[in-house]
Amino acid sequence: MPSSGPADPLSMALANRLVGNSSFDSALEATLTGATLKFTHETAVAITGATADCTLNGETVQQHAVITVQTGDVLSIGSAVDGVRSYVAFAGGLLADEILGSASTYMTAEFGGHHGRALENGDELRLFDANKVAPPLETPPEFRLPILSSWTIRAGGSCETGSLKNPQRLFDRRFTIANRSDRMGIKLEGETFATDSDGQMPSVPVFPGTVQCPQDGSLFVMSVDAGTTGGYPRVAKIARMDLHILGQLRPGNRLTLIERSDEDAARELREKHAYWKAWLPDIAEII
Repeated sequence: MPSSGPADPLSMALANRLVGNSSFDSALEATLTGATLKFTHETAVAITGATADCTLNGETVQQHAVITVQTGDVLSIGSAVDGVRSYVAFAGGLLADEILGSASTYMTAEFGGHHGRALENGDELRLFDANKVAPPLETPPEFRLPILSSWTIRAGGSCETGSLKNPQRLFDRRFTIANRSDRMGIKLEGETFATDSDGQMPSVPVFPGTVQCPQDGSLFVMSVDAGTTGGYPRVAKIARMDLHILGQLRPGNRLTLIERSDEDAARELREKHAYWKAWLPDIAEII
Protein backbone atom coordinates (compact mmCIF):
# COMPACT_ATOMS: atom_id res chain seq x y z
CA MET A 1 0.00 0.00 0.00
CA PRO A 2 1.48 3.40 -0.94
CA SER A 3 1.68 6.33 1.43
CA SER A 4 -0.92 8.27 -0.62
CA GLY A 5 -1.67 11.75 0.68
CA PRO A 6 -1.07 15.00 -1.21
CA ALA A 7 1.20 14.82 -4.24
CA ASP A 8 2.44 18.30 -3.27
CA PRO A 9 2.33 18.30 0.55
CA LEU A 10 3.96 21.73 0.84
CA SER A 11 1.18 23.42 -1.15
CA MET A 12 -1.49 21.63 0.90
CA ALA A 13 0.19 22.71 4.13
CA LEU A 14 0.22 26.32 2.90
CA ALA A 15 -3.53 26.19 2.23
CA ASN A 16 -4.23 24.68 5.65
CA ARG A 17 -1.99 27.25 7.33
CA LEU A 18 -4.12 30.10 5.98
CA VAL A 19 -7.39 28.76 7.40
CA GLY A 20 -5.89 27.84 10.78
CA ASN A 21 -5.77 24.07 10.33
CA SER A 22 -3.08 21.52 11.02
CA SER A 23 -0.81 21.02 8.01
CA PHE A 24 -2.27 17.56 7.47
CA ASP A 25 -5.99 18.27 7.93
CA SER A 26 -8.03 16.87 5.05
CA ALA A 27 -8.25 19.13 2.00
CA LEU A 28 -9.13 18.80 -1.68
CA GLU A 29 -6.56 18.04 -4.37
CA ALA A 30 -7.82 19.12 -7.81
CA THR A 31 -5.81 17.79 -10.76
CA LEU A 32 -5.57 19.86 -13.96
CA THR A 33 -9.30 20.49 -14.50
CA GLY A 34 -10.09 22.33 -11.26
CA ALA A 35 -13.42 22.14 -9.39
CA THR A 36 -16.66 24.02 -8.73
CA LEU A 37 -18.02 24.08 -5.18
CA LYS A 38 -21.34 25.36 -3.85
CA PHE A 39 -21.51 26.12 -0.15
CA THR A 40 -24.39 25.37 2.20
CA HIS A 41 -22.65 26.84 5.25
CA GLU A 42 -20.61 29.95 5.96
CA THR A 43 -16.91 29.14 6.23
CA ALA A 44 -13.46 30.17 5.01
CA VAL A 45 -11.29 28.52 2.37
CA ALA A 46 -7.85 28.97 0.81
CA ILE A 47 -6.45 27.86 -2.56
CA THR A 48 -2.79 27.14 -3.29
CA GLY A 49 -0.71 25.02 -5.67
CA ALA A 50 -1.11 25.19 -9.44
CA THR A 51 -1.85 28.63 -10.84
CA ALA A 52 -5.48 28.89 -11.97
CA ASP A 53 -8.20 31.47 -12.49
CA CYS A 54 -10.42 31.34 -9.40
CA THR A 55 -13.78 33.06 -8.90
CA LEU A 56 -16.38 33.44 -6.17
CA ASN A 57 -19.84 34.08 -7.62
CA GLY A 58 -18.13 35.10 -10.84
CA GLU A 59 -15.77 37.61 -9.20
CA THR A 60 -12.02 36.96 -9.23
CA VAL A 61 -10.48 35.80 -5.95
CA GLN A 62 -6.81 35.30 -5.20
CA GLN A 63 -4.85 32.23 -4.32
CA HIS A 64 -2.76 32.26 -1.13
CA ALA A 65 -5.39 34.28 0.74
CA VAL A 66 -8.31 33.46 3.03
CA ILE A 67 -11.61 33.59 1.16
CA THR A 68 -14.79 33.98 3.22
CA VAL A 69 -17.82 32.25 1.71
CA GLN A 70 -21.49 32.52 2.58
CA THR A 71 -24.38 30.09 2.23
CA GLY A 72 -25.20 29.71 -1.47
CA ASP A 73 -21.85 30.99 -2.73
CA VAL A 74 -20.19 29.22 -5.67
CA LEU A 75 -16.41 28.93 -5.77
CA SER A 76 -14.78 27.92 -9.06
CA ILE A 77 -11.18 26.80 -9.33
CA GLY A 78 -10.26 26.92 -13.00
CA SER A 79 -8.10 24.52 -14.95
CA ALA A 80 -4.43 24.61 -14.04
CA VAL A 81 -2.50 27.14 -16.13
CA ASP A 82 0.90 26.20 -14.71
CA GLY A 83 1.51 23.19 -12.54
CA VAL A 84 -0.86 20.26 -12.11
CA ARG A 85 -2.57 20.25 -8.73
CA SER A 86 -4.54 22.90 -6.82
CA TYR A 87 -5.25 22.52 -3.11
CA VAL A 88 -8.38 23.79 -1.40
CA ALA A 89 -8.40 23.87 2.40
CA PHE A 90 -11.46 24.58 4.54
CA ALA A 91 -11.50 26.10 8.03
CA GLY A 92 -12.12 23.16 10.33
CA GLY A 93 -10.96 20.57 7.79
CA LEU A 94 -13.01 18.10 5.77
CA LEU A 95 -14.76 15.14 7.36
CA ALA A 96 -13.39 12.06 5.59
CA ASP A 97 -13.25 8.29 5.86
CA GLU A 98 -10.13 7.18 7.71
CA ILE A 99 -8.19 3.95 7.40
CA LEU A 100 -4.90 3.12 9.10
CA GLY A 101 -4.97 6.56 10.69
CA SER A 102 -5.16 8.43 7.38
CA ALA A 103 -7.99 10.17 5.52
CA SER A 104 -6.14 9.99 2.19
CA THR A 105 -8.03 8.55 -0.74
CA TYR A 106 -6.42 5.50 -2.33
CA MET A 107 -8.55 5.09 -5.42
CA THR A 108 -6.94 1.86 -6.66
CA ALA A 109 -8.17 -0.01 -3.57
CA GLU A 110 -11.26 2.21 -3.20
CA PHE A 111 -10.91 3.29 0.40
CA GLY A 112 -10.31 6.46 2.43
CA GLY A 113 -11.33 10.02 1.68
CA HIS A 114 -14.83 10.23 0.19
CA HIS A 115 -16.06 6.67 -0.42
CA GLY A 116 -12.62 5.75 -1.74
CA ARG A 117 -13.04 7.55 -5.05
CA ALA A 118 -12.63 10.84 -6.85
CA LEU A 119 -15.38 13.39 -6.29
CA GLU A 120 -18.36 13.37 -8.65
CA ASN A 121 -20.98 15.98 -9.54
CA GLY A 122 -23.48 16.30 -6.71
CA ASP A 123 -21.23 14.93 -3.94
CA GLU A 124 -21.78 16.59 -0.57
CA LEU A 125 -18.80 17.19 1.71
CA ARG A 126 -18.98 18.07 5.39
CA LEU A 127 -16.56 19.90 7.65
CA PHE A 128 -14.95 18.28 10.67
CA ASP A 129 -15.42 21.52 12.64
CA ALA A 130 -18.02 23.69 10.92
CA ASN A 131 -17.75 26.45 13.55
CA LYS A 132 -14.06 27.22 13.12
CA VAL A 133 -13.30 30.82 12.17
CA ALA A 134 -10.33 31.86 10.02
CA PRO A 135 -9.32 35.55 10.20
CA PRO A 136 -8.01 37.32 7.05
CA LEU A 137 -4.54 36.09 6.19
CA GLU A 138 -2.26 35.87 3.16
CA THR A 139 0.82 33.78 2.49
CA PRO A 140 3.87 36.08 2.67
CA PRO A 141 5.43 36.56 -0.78
CA GLU A 142 8.64 34.77 0.23
CA PHE A 143 6.65 31.61 0.99
CA ARG A 144 4.63 31.46 -2.23
CA LEU A 145 5.94 28.56 -4.24
CA PRO A 146 6.81 29.42 -7.85
CA ILE A 147 4.98 27.21 -10.35
CA LEU A 148 7.22 26.78 -13.37
CA SER A 149 7.40 25.09 -16.77
CA SER A 150 11.10 24.29 -16.42
CA TRP A 151 12.29 22.71 -13.18
CA THR A 152 15.56 21.78 -11.51
CA ILE A 153 15.45 19.03 -8.88
CA ARG A 154 18.23 17.74 -6.67
CA ALA A 155 18.98 14.02 -6.89
CA GLY A 156 21.68 11.49 -6.14
CA GLY A 157 22.81 8.00 -7.01
CA SER A 158 20.92 4.91 -5.89
CA CYS A 159 21.43 1.20 -5.41
CA GLU A 160 21.86 0.24 -9.10
CA THR A 161 23.39 3.42 -10.49
CA GLY A 162 26.51 1.37 -11.14
CA SER A 163 24.60 -0.82 -13.59
CA LEU A 164 24.18 2.10 -16.01
CA LYS A 165 26.43 2.04 -19.06
CA ASN A 166 26.10 5.81 -19.45
CA PRO A 167 25.68 7.22 -15.89
CA GLN A 168 27.18 10.60 -16.83
CA ARG A 169 23.97 11.40 -18.71
CA LEU A 170 21.79 11.26 -15.59
CA PHE A 171 22.60 14.73 -14.35
CA ASP A 172 22.66 18.20 -15.86
CA ARG A 173 20.65 17.01 -18.87
CA ARG A 174 17.25 18.36 -19.79
CA PHE A 175 14.40 15.85 -19.77
CA THR A 176 10.77 16.36 -20.83
CA ILE A 177 7.85 15.22 -18.69
CA ALA A 178 5.94 12.66 -20.76
CA ASN A 179 2.17 12.27 -21.03
CA ARG A 180 2.51 9.01 -19.14
CA SER A 181 2.60 10.71 -15.76
CA ASP A 182 0.31 10.40 -12.75
CA ARG A 183 0.38 10.00 -8.97
CA MET A 184 2.11 6.64 -9.33
CA GLY A 185 5.00 7.64 -11.56
CA ILE A 186 6.38 10.21 -13.99
CA LYS A 187 8.07 9.22 -17.24
CA LEU A 188 11.04 11.29 -18.43
CA GLU A 189 11.77 11.62 -22.14
CA GLY A 190 14.79 12.98 -24.00
CA GLU A 191 17.52 10.61 -22.84
CA THR A 192 17.58 6.82 -22.79
CA PHE A 193 19.88 4.61 -20.78
CA ALA A 194 21.24 1.08 -20.98
CA THR A 195 21.86 -1.14 -17.95
CA ASP A 196 23.87 -4.30 -17.39
CA SER A 197 20.63 -6.13 -16.61
CA ASP A 198 18.68 -4.85 -19.64
CA GLY A 199 16.25 -3.16 -17.28
CA GLN A 200 15.17 -6.28 -15.41
CA MET A 201 16.01 -7.61 -11.96
CA PRO A 202 14.31 -9.35 -9.00
CA SER A 203 11.79 -7.12 -7.21
CA VAL A 204 13.28 -4.78 -4.62
CA PRO A 205 11.89 -2.02 -2.37
CA VAL A 206 11.05 1.35 -3.97
CA PHE A 207 9.81 4.62 -2.51
CA PRO A 208 8.47 7.95 -3.73
CA GLY A 209 11.42 9.62 -5.41
CA THR A 210 13.05 6.39 -6.62
CA VAL A 211 14.14 6.72 -10.26
CA GLN A 212 13.88 3.45 -12.18
CA CYS A 213 15.20 2.45 -15.60
CA PRO A 214 13.05 -0.23 -17.32
CA GLN A 215 13.83 -2.13 -20.52
CA ASP A 216 13.11 0.72 -22.94
CA GLY A 217 15.79 2.87 -21.28
CA SER A 218 13.48 5.76 -20.32
CA LEU A 219 13.54 6.91 -16.72
CA PHE A 220 10.51 6.67 -14.41
CA VAL A 221 10.32 8.72 -11.23
CA MET A 222 8.16 7.07 -8.57
CA SER A 223 5.64 9.52 -7.09
CA VAL A 224 3.39 9.60 -4.02
CA ASP A 225 1.32 6.52 -5.02
CA ALA A 226 4.38 4.44 -5.91
CA GLY A 227 4.17 0.75 -5.19
CA THR A 228 6.33 -0.75 -2.48
CA THR A 229 8.45 -2.96 -4.77
CA GLY A 230 9.69 -2.87 -8.34
CA GLY A 231 11.70 -5.02 -10.71
CA TYR A 232 13.67 -2.32 -12.57
CA PRO A 233 17.11 -0.95 -11.65
CA ARG A 234 17.00 1.98 -9.20
CA VAL A 235 19.44 4.33 -10.86
CA ALA A 236 18.82 7.56 -8.93
CA LYS A 237 16.76 9.05 -6.10
CA ILE A 238 15.16 12.47 -5.78
CA ALA A 239 16.40 14.37 -2.73
CA ARG A 240 13.82 14.56 0.06
CA MET A 241 13.64 18.37 0.09
CA ASP A 242 12.42 18.42 -3.53
CA LEU A 243 9.92 15.53 -3.48
CA HIS A 244 7.00 17.96 -3.19
CA ILE A 245 7.86 19.34 -6.65
CA LEU A 246 6.90 16.00 -8.23
CA GLY A 247 3.24 16.86 -7.62
CA GLN A 248 3.44 19.86 -9.96
CA LEU A 249 5.38 18.36 -12.89
CA ARG A 250 3.17 18.74 -15.94
CA PRO A 251 3.45 16.85 -19.25
CA GLY A 252 5.62 18.95 -21.55
CA ASN A 253 7.53 20.59 -18.69
CA ARG A 254 11.33 20.47 -18.73
CA LEU A 255 13.23 18.83 -15.89
CA THR A 256 16.92 18.79 -15.01
CA LEU A 257 18.39 16.61 -12.28
CA ILE A 258 21.35 18.16 -10.49
CA GLU A 259 23.61 15.84 -8.53
CA ARG A 260 23.91 15.96 -4.77
CA SER A 261 25.83 13.68 -2.43
CA ASP A 262 23.91 12.26 0.52
CA GLU A 263 25.79 14.63 2.83
CA ASP A 264 25.01 17.72 0.74
CA ALA A 265 21.36 16.69 0.37
CA ALA A 266 21.01 16.31 4.14
CA ARG A 267 22.61 19.72 4.73
CA GLU A 268 20.37 21.42 2.16
CA LEU A 269 17.32 19.76 3.65
CA ARG A 270 18.20 21.26 7.05
CA GLU A 271 18.66 24.65 5.39
CA LYS A 272 15.26 24.39 3.69
CA HIS A 273 13.62 23.44 6.99
CA ALA A 274 15.24 26.44 8.68
CA TYR A 275 13.93 28.77 5.96
CA TRP A 276 10.34 27.51 6.09
CA LYS A 277 10.05 27.15 9.86
CA ALA A 278 9.10 30.81 10.29
CA TRP A 279 5.82 30.19 8.43
CA LEU A 280 5.32 26.45 8.85
CA PRO A 281 6.73 25.39 12.24
CA ASP A 282 6.15 21.69 11.50
CA ILE A 283 7.96 21.84 8.15
CA ALA A 284 10.15 18.85 9.07
CA GLU A 285 7.01 16.68 9.04
CA ILE A 286 5.79 18.11 5.74
CA ILE A 287 8.88 17.66 3.55
